[in-house]
Amino acid sequence: MTQSQKPRLFFDKGTVCIKNSGLVRIPQTKFDEHDNKTLRSFGLNYKEIIEYLQKSDLDYIDQVPNYPSSPFFQMSNLKLRDYQKNALDRWIESSMRGCVVLPTGAGKTVVGIKAIEKVNAATLIIVPTIDLMEQWTQNLSRYLNQNTNDEINATITTVGNLGGRKNNIQPITVATYDSAYLRAPYIGNQFKLVIFDEVHHLPAPGYRSIAEQLIAPYRLGLSATIQREDGLDDLIPRLVGGIVFQQGPKELSEQKHLAEFNVERRQVNLTYEEQIQYNNYHSQFTESLAKLGFRIPSMHNIRRLIMMSNRNKIAREGLLARNKANEIALNSESKVEELQKILQENRNAKTIIFTQNNKMVYYLSNKFLIPFITYKTGKDERHDVLERFKSGQYNAVVTSKVLDEGIDVPDAELGIIVSGTGSGRELIQRLGRILRPKQDGKKARLIEIVSKQTRETNTSAKRITALRKNTESSVSSNEVSNADK
Repeated sequence: MTQSQKPRLFFDKGTVCIKNSGLVRIPQTKFDEHDNKTLRSFGLNYKEIIEYLQKSDLDYIDQVPNYPSSPFFQMSNLKLRDYQKNALDRWIESSMRGCVVLPTGAGKTVVGIKAIEKVNAATLIIVPTIDLMEQWTQNLSRYLNQNTNDEINATITTVGNLGGRKNNIQPITVATYDSAYLRAPYIGNQFKLVIFDEVHHLPAPGYRSIAEQLIAPYRLGLSATIQREDGLDDLIPRLVGGIVFQQGPKELSEQKHLAEFNVERRQVNLTYEEQIQYNNYHSQFTESLAKLGFRIPSMHNIRRLIMMSNRNKIAREGLLARNKANEIALNSESKVEELQKILQENRNAKTIIFTQNNKMVYYLSNKFLIPFITYKTGKDERHDVLERFKSGQYNAVVTSKVLDEGIDVPDAELGIIVSGTGSGRELIQRLGRILRPKQDGKKARLIEIVSKQTRETNTSAKRITALRKNTESSVSSNEVSNADK
């Protein structure tokens, strides 16, 4: 076979193209709709295509990879704990593809950095936030350059960034999911290893195309909990690989790598006026569902209600009534009273208070004179609040969802959930914010305040069930009603 007759593989806009294939059937490929002489496939399938050609003893020309030359990555001063080494070994045994699931504070980033050292080639790390991009960049820079003792011959490794107005590609590059989504068609053949931090974000429509357009044969997913409420986590094995290692907080706390913990639920009654209002709004909601032919208020039916609400008056009124009922249950006066009691009982405990929405954040901040952090809080102000919290100048911080993931939060010993969703992932992430080992050996505590005789009790039960499955923890039920005080 002459050189011009050999199948030629090249990269084009996130895909692997094959010219001169002689119409050979190659798995995971199909003919280009504009060129019936060219086979095309997702970059994701590059490794499988090459393996097929090699096993079939077919001669070919491979012009797909465009890996930049990179220095030798060695991080000898970075030591792994036993479970971190086990996680890395399992990933290596799985052909360096798959996901590692560890609690917040257990050192997932360290596993990722050691994976880079093992592959020792161009690597793309993809993260959900600018804060995480900066944290990864700082950690990588520190470990990559820690062995440069020879000042004359030292090579300083620069870590590239894509995101936050930065557009600097290096052999090791950290990008946000948003930036990677935009750039994947053009840089998809430049990295041999890709690490997806908070990998549960990846299956979302749009983001999943990042994994599909990258040719990287080696892939690592990191997360505290990989499950999604929409079930799209079923896509992760195809995009990254399945779970190769998973360990929950209970076992790690028993090994003293994380603090021991317990979760407590305190139930409170709505005020008389709140209960009347809640019942009225909830009845309007269920009546609307019945009129539309929906038998039960399941998440599936609520999604249908949302989709119908822009063109159907009954659906719109039902959705509005549901939202008002939820607002009463999530933000009741009784919850505020119970929160005040908890804060008084734990005056000296470093505390993070979580709420479902920013309106409640601002209310609690004003009422109790507690600093707040929301998505609107500027970077410098947020850094100042967290530094003062770390030093002990502030003993408590109130926030909504912004501290759930993607921001390095100083150690705390008490978490209070005033309101939240039924997501098990959200609860696990919030628990992770208080799990760093305590110097005095104290247990970490997570208290959730739940409104009785509302659907919030079902929401709480749902997330506690998810917590049990994901953490193998002993969740206590110390339920206190304000009617019993």
